Formats: sequence, structure tokens, C-alpha cells
Amino acid sequence: MIGTGQIGSLRRRLLLGALAMIVAALVVAGLAIGLILARFVRGQIDSRLDAQIVSLVSGLEPGEPLHLSRDLDAPPFDRPGSGWTWQVRRGGAVLRSASLGTRDLAVPSRPAEDGDRPRPADGTGPRGEALILRVLALPDGTVVTASAPRAALNGPLREAGLALAASLVVLGIVLAAAGLLQVRLGLQPLDRLRRDLEAVRAGRRERVPEPQPTEVRPLAAEINALLDQNAAQLAQARTHVANLAHGLKTPLATLNLALSEPGRDPDGRLSHLVGSLDRGVRHHLRRARSAALAGATRIRTDLAGPVADLAGALERLYAEKGVRVTCAVPPGLAAACDRQDLDEMLGNLIDNACTWCAGSVRVSAEGAGSDVVVAIEDDGPGLGPEALAAVAQRGRRLDETVPGHGFGLAITTELAELYGGGLALDRSGMGGLRARLRLPG
Repeated sequence: MIGTGQIGSLRRRLLLGALAMIVAALVVAGLAIGLILARFVRGQIDSRLDAQIVSLVSGLEPGEPLHLSRDLDAPPFDRPGSGWTWQVRRGGAVLRSASLGTRDLAVPSRPAEDGDRPRPADGTGPRGEALILRVLALPDGTVVTASAPRAALNGPLREAGLALAASLVVLGIVLAAAGLLQVRLGLQPLDRLRRDLEAVRAGRRERVPEPQPTEVRPLAAEINALLDQNAAQLAQARTHVANLAHGLKTPLATLNLALSEPGRDPDGRLSHLVGSLDRGVRHHLRRARSAALAGATRIRTDLAGPVADLAGALERLYAEKGVRVTCAVPPGLAAACDRQDLDEMLGNLIDNACTWCAGSVRVSAEGAGSDVVVAIEDDGPGLGPEALAAVAQRGRRLDETVPGHGFGLAITTELAELYGGGLALDRSGMGGLRARLRLPG
């Protein structure tokens, strides 16, 4: 199995690959351009020396003694010690350029005759300096030599090499910056996809947006298909849990009602067993539904809309009583809860407040750390300390604890606990009951 450390960063791998290719390409380009420049400069020097040799051959007078018909010491062959020299030798007779003075040019062993084409050779000057030689051997035994200093080749190559190296360094920096920009732009769709997935997980989106680059589009489609599959499985699981709950609760309630008749269960043992069975069924149903909710995509539902809708509907329902529901929910405040479950919890609490209020109900919400707390208050009679203490007892249905007040509070408590929240009841500043519903934000 390949670990994260072995895979490494995709951005780093792309950048290292691009830099390696850029460096390799620049090195190869530098070597190739350097060879081309060396051949070009050497060709220019050879052409100049060959032209001098042709001039010397054309200026030789036939017969003896060896002499030229005209002066061929044009610059730079007229400057002593310049390294630009020429020499004509026939037997013991020698003609020299002014740059040689009285010294002879060290010529390698007599080359084979090659018509009128000078041949390259390497030699040394009178003072031991390295020279580039061009030698032509004529049929009559005359050897014509022209030379140029090695510095005439190395100097221009050095200057051109420095300029070329500087240019390649600048080009390398530009290409590296372009590679970095290309990698950043190329990986932006993956960054956007990551942010979209984060939004889906946080509940700000339901699906990954379909418009994607061609290479990312199949991945986005597979992610959306997975989200649809998870949503379908969640809906199916919740349906099965609801069906199981209805299928079991009704027979248990009927059995419990039958056992409550006089004489059916004298010692209460059967009622106790039915109660234990009912609590076990509720416990496992809660666990099944909690597991289904935990495996689903986190859904965030805005609170302002559902609260306003429920307040308007219940004001119309309790119009004869003249109930007025005041809402104080900040816009943008949301809970990580399914809309259907949120409507059921808020509907139970607001309906309960409208039932027992004297005429006013107030719904407010605020963030509390990572949670959201929705408070529903009324100006009714409220609950006494004993009733509140009884309501707070664990494992007792709220509507059974206080008959006629709090219908649906047990359902609300169970739903809130499934989402990791809870329900608390206390006295309201309006004089009645205050229900504080806490849900994850």
C-alpha cells in the first residue's frame, strides 16, 4: 500500500519535472549553440587564412629567385607579434610576413599535395604561442603557410559564451516562472473541486457544480453520483426506520393499553416487560437513525425561512385566539439539520407555545460556539418547579409527564439528540415557558 509520504505533492512533482526538463534543455541548447559558434568562428578564421594563401600563390613570380610581385603584408599580417603571419618556403628560400620578422614559422612536416586546397594544421609561433595554421603544398615543392593566433578563436568564443550563458540563465528563470504559473493554473480546477467538496460536506451545497474542465468533469460526475447514491440510501434507511417504528410502536402501545385494564396484569410484571421492550425498541431505532444521519452528507438548513413560515402558519391557525408570533432570527444563521426534521421540531415547540400562551410568542436564535440555540418563549402560565424537575427526568415522555402541556416534546427531544443537540425547558422572561433547542451549526 502506498502511503501519503510516498505519493508526495502533485504540485511539487510537476514543478521538479518541469525544472529538470528546463535545465536539461538549456544545457543541450547551450552545448549545441557553443559548438555552432565555435565552427562559425573557426570557419571565419580559416576563410581569412585561405584568402591570404590564395593571394600569396597568385603573387608568386615564376622562376628563381623566390619573390612576390606585390606587397601582401596587409593588416593584421604587418604587426609583429600579432600571431597573424604567413610564410612561403621553397627549398632553402623563405619569404615571411612582417609580423614574423626574421624568425621562421614552425610548420609541421610537409603535407601531401592537395591541389589548390589549403589544409588545417596546429603549430606554435616563434615565441611558443599556439597558432591555427592553414598549409598549402604546391606541385613544385613550394609550401605556403598562413597562421592566426589561437586567441582569435578563444576570445570571441569566451565573450559569446558569457553572453550565451547569461541569456540562458535569464531564459531558464523565465521558463521556470512560466512552469510555476502553468502548474498553478493547471491545478486550480482541483483546488476549486476541493472547495466545492468542502462546501458539500459543510452543507452549503448539495452537489458539485457540473461545469468543470474536460479532465475533471468525469471525477465531478462520479462524486455527484456518489452523493446521489448516499442520499438515496439515507432516504431508504430513514423510511425503513420509520416503518419499523410504526410497525412496533402500535402493537406495543396496544399491548400496554390492554395490560392496563384491571385484572390483566395484577403484579405489573408484564407491563414492566412491555415497557422494557418499548425502551429497547426506541433505543435501537434511535441508534439506527443516528447511524443513517451520520453517514449522510452534512446538510445545513437556514433557520430564518422555516421559522417565518411556521410563525405565519400558526398565527393563522390561532387567529381566533389572537396569538402573535415575533421572530428574531439573524439572516444566514443555519443548523446542520434536515429541513423536514427542523420543521417537525420547531413546529412542535411553536405550536406548544401558541397553545399555552396568553397571546404572545417569541422565537429567537443565536450562535453558541459551534452550535445554534433556538429559544421559543410564551407569556402563558409556564411550568412549576416540580413539573420542570419531572420533565428533566431521563427516559420519561414529556407529554406523559405533564398531561395537556408539551405534546410532541418527546419527539423533539429524540430528534435533537439524534443530531447531537438537545432540548432544555425553563422559565421565560415573558412569564411562561422557554424551550431552548440546541442543534449543531
